[in-house]
Amino acid sequence: MSAVKIKSVLGQWTVWVPLVALVALVLSWGRDLPLLAVIVVAVCLAGAVLAAVHHAEVVAHRVGEPFGSLVLAVAVTVIEVALIVTLMVDGGDKSASLARDTVFAAVMITCNGIVGLSLLVGALHRRVAVFNAEGSGAALATVATLATLSLVLPTFTTSKPGPEFSTAQLTFAAVASLGLYGLFVAMQTVRHREHFLPVTHDGTVKDDTDEEHSGVPGRSVALLSLIMLLVALVAVVGDAKAVSPTIESGVDSAGLPHSVVGVVIALLVLMPETLSAVRAARRNQVQRSLNLALGSAMASIGLTIPVIALATIWLEGPLLLGLGATHMVLLALTVVVGALTIAPGRATLLQGGVHLAILAAYVFLAVNP
Repeated sequence: MSAVKIKSVLGQWTVWVPLVALVALVLSWGRDLPLLAVIVVAVCLAGAVLAAVHHAEVVAHRVGEPFGSLVLAVAVTVIEVALIVTLMVDGGDKSASLARDTVFAAVMITCNGIVGLSLLVGALHRRVAVFNAEGSGAALATVATLATLSLVLPTFTTSKPGPEFSTAQLTFAAVASLGLYGLFVAMQTVRHREHFLPVTHDGTVKDDTDEEHSGVPGRSVALLSLIMLLVALVAVVGDAKAVSPTIESGVDSAGLPHSVVGVVIALLVLMPETLSAVRAARRNQVQRSLNLALGSAMASIGLTIPVIALATIWLEGPLLLGLGATHMVLLALTVVVGALTIAPGRATLLQGGVHLAILAAYVFLAVNP
């Protein structure tokens, strides 16, 4: 790539906005921020989200599916896990259920919010949203298994009182989660990659070479976008942590349950993936949207639980992972509806609306349990 083109790329807002957001993170880290500073950090956070979406699409265009959606899902989740651990270290006993609340919120937002929006947008543009049922079904089955092993079983085990795992049980859940996630990634990227590629309306799998595009980005541009994607995501999650005390105080002042904090954090962290999935659906790339949504849900559990299990070595206090009855009902409804949506390999506006209704019920019940 020529020096002129590199200079042109470096001059784009998608490069300097994440850097500004990172500076805002450094200046605000560990400080009590006044309202004006919180607003500035929130604006930087929004800019970093938009920049992250741009760079994720550049990287995805370069490496193709399903690698593109995998890069974004794993990058977001790794930094999300770091945020959860940091908040748990700083939060004391109030953070005992933070990992559970944030992970479950991520599952509901991805499996209902991102999936529902993607199907809705895809169906609006093409009347019927078409995707590969084999790959999406396998992803949903893995998400359902991970969620049950990590978030449902702790409510019913008896080795420890309350919705907690014993040390041995937590170790098993961590190993099983990491193993299942690793197996899925191997199937997605190597052995059965064709199951996660887009399909035409007659069900034929089409490779990335069939996609209409204005040219694959060069290696230097893609490498720069990958670096800036990571910078933008660090800024997103770090700035989300910077505004989290304001969020917590607002939640407490409004008399809302503390679990709402996990919902808000998950919404902030998943904004880049949501916007990227919706834009992909508008371009008739619904399969990429589903790869992002279900891959993010899977990574949220498959990577968070092992890290939290290791973190319990030095973290004090209980670790509450088991869901309550209301959330278990919503999780079961999500899995059943998701299976019925994915099985035909095509969806209409109705399926998108149903998933969004489940997300709305989850948010409403989080605020008004």
